[in-house]
Amino acid sequence: MVRGNNQLPTNLPQLQNCIKRDSHSYREEFLQQLAHFQALLQVFQFNSSLYDKNFIDLVTFIAQVSHCYVEDLKDFPNQLILNLKTHGVLLHPSVRIAICKALILVRNKSLIASTDLLPHFIDLFKCQNKQLRDFIKTYIIADIKNLNSKHHDAKVNSALQKIIFTSIQNNDPIVAKASLDTLIELYHKNIWRDARCVNVIADCCFSKHSKILVAAVTFFLGKDEDQEKDSDDSDDEDDKKTSAKVVKEMSLANRVNKSTRKRKKMLDKTKQVVKKSKKSHKPLSFNFSAIHLIYDPQGMAEKLLHNLEKVNHRFEVKLMVMNLVSRLIGIHQLFVFNFYSYLQRYSQPHQRDVTKILLFAAQAAHELVPSENIFPLVKLIANNFINERNSAECMCVGLNAIRELCSRCPLAIDEDLLQDLVQYRNYKNKNVSMAAKALMHLFRKINPDLLRKKDRGKPTEASVEFKARQYGESDAKDYIPGAECLSLVEEEGEEEEDMKSKKRKQVNHEDSDSDGWIDVAGDDDDDEFEVSSDEEDDESNKKVETLTPQAAKEKASLISTNRLLSQKEFERVKAAQMAKELKASRPKRFTKGEDVELTELTSKKKEILSLTDIEHLFKKPRPNKETRLSTVLEGREGREKFGQRKPKMNPYASKKEKEKKKNKAYSMIRHKAQSKKKRSYQERAASLKKALIKKIKNMK
Repeated sequence: MVRGNNQLPTNLPQLQNCIKRDSHSYREEFLQQLAHFQALLQVFQFNSSLYDKNFIDLVTFIAQVSHCYVEDLKDFPNQLILNLKTHGVLLHPSVRIAICKALILVRNKSLIASTDLLPHFIDLFKCQNKQLRDFIKTYIIADIKNLNSKHHDAKVNSALQKIIFTSIQNNDPIVAKASLDTLIELYHKNIWRDARCVNVIADCCFSKHSKILVAAVTFFLGKDEDQEKDSDDSDDEDDKKTSAKVVKEMSLANRVNKSTRKRKKMLDKTKQVVKKSKKSHKPLSFNFSAIHLIYDPQGMAEKLLHNLEKVNHRFEVKLMVMNLVSRLIGIHQLFVFNFYSYLQRYSQPHQRDVTKILLFAAQAAHELVPSENIFPLVKLIANNFINERNSAECMCVGLNAIRELCSRCPLAIDEDLLQDLVQYRNYKNKNVSMAAKALMHLFRKINPDLLRKKDRGKPTEASVEFKARQYGESDAKDYIPGAECLSLVEEEGEEEEDMKSKKRKQVNHEDSDSDGWIDVAGDDDDDEFEVSSDEEDDESNKKVETLTPQAAKEKASLISTNRLLSQKEFERVKAAQMAKELKASRPKRFTKGEDVELTELTSKKKEILSLTDIEHLFKKPRPNKETRLSTVLEGREGREKFGQRKPKMNPYASKKEKEKKKNKAYSMIRHKAQSKKKRSYQERAASLKKALIKKIKNMK
């Protein structure tokens, strides 16, 4: 068919471009292509596994121009969906992926609803094609993300969630696992983060299929990578700038100065150090908001523990489930008393991954656990780990586990057992002695009455004010502790003090930049200001010291209820509270470094523990041969081979005489090689005689 003087395009790409320019001029040709497509579609009903390149091009073409012929193609998406529904598993992989891409193109043109397309895509999860499953999961996540980018449509999201929730309960484990992975990814991308999604994932923790069980448990135990990136981006900016500046300076020095192997080696080493520091400075950040959204944590923990005792999973899976149960108990403060007796089976030094078992025991402890339920576990750990038959590392691990457990449940140990454990502070091994000192240091803060008088240390204001809480007793205060160090009237002139301090810094900066000139009057004024402020602080501290505990409490309550505190006042309150703990002198048996380390161990109560808290050794063990060898090999990475000949500065330079000799025939250098051979006594005597005769002849 000819239109005017130009012949119509014969191939699909040209026809597609023409249709984009004038969608009405080529209607007949498009209808012919559509009829051809329907004919090929009927062929696939008799031979589903057929591969036809023309069919793939035709489907892609029709999908791309579908917005131009909406009325003619109103059945086109349904025909493709029906083909996938009836022959989806039997289709050739290339044809199947082409049909999926065509449906996505139609969906992007808003010619088909997402709720109509999603169920059929989820049915394709049963196909034995991992590439197709990954492609479908990526599309589902992107489509739902685009739906919620501008506004949140609750009705559409509810319909889509219902589809995915139904597919997770599918009897086919492949479909259920792929749907679960999709839902987890949607949660991590902050698209669906409601409690309904979390509890559907929580139901998967009871699945009989281990892969689904591991995926669901890992969701509650794992880290949220998206939030980690967001939180670490701001923290790592300075490190990136600093490292880039160091590398830039080294590169510039090599470019300007004389190029040497030493400078080049230093630059390469700097780049390696910067690269390693970027990897090592990424802190682990966990997201436990999903655990807080569970509807029935008590029932979930009990059911998981029941499955642990009945179902025979691999030991690695059992450890993951134990970890989840312990976190549920610790975070929600649950009463699952059978869990502590269950952990007693595995609390043996020879047990595989026993440090993780001890970690779970510490995580499952909280203040509301009765002492009669948790004390047998503490006593078992002490009997099995803390005795002289075991190694020092085993004893240290046991003491660390009891310390972390008691930090969450102070009533988990009795007075007699605590005094026996504290006596290990004089043990010959430093790891054991420091672990015992850390336990004693902890009870000086949480319950010094359980310690003997000589182990309590010198009394401080904080220890005098401290009162041990009984089981179930709360220590809620209606005032800010330490606010008695402030004045009753709101302090005015803080802004003036800030201005004065800024002026002082500016004057000092100008003095440092000046050529040896010093403003003596300015310095005197600064000294007077500093002395007066110190005197005021001393006077205020003296006033606080004279107050009785009851009067200090009344004053703190009056200040807390009558006015709002500024940030500077909060800092002063915090400093005053710290001063109460530091006023007594440090015990003589603690050195300066030990005191700092023990304070860091017992200062903060973390919600979730790490293995380093249990396996912490105060003194590094003596390395064995394998450890030393691995350290040596690690230090050789990126280094030139020892003993290798150094390359020439200029690879095109001429060779030395010594290098030329290597390529010569042996007959040419035999005389020189023989001259270097060690001669016998007769040969040396004959050579000497010959030389003397020659010398005498020359003298004549």
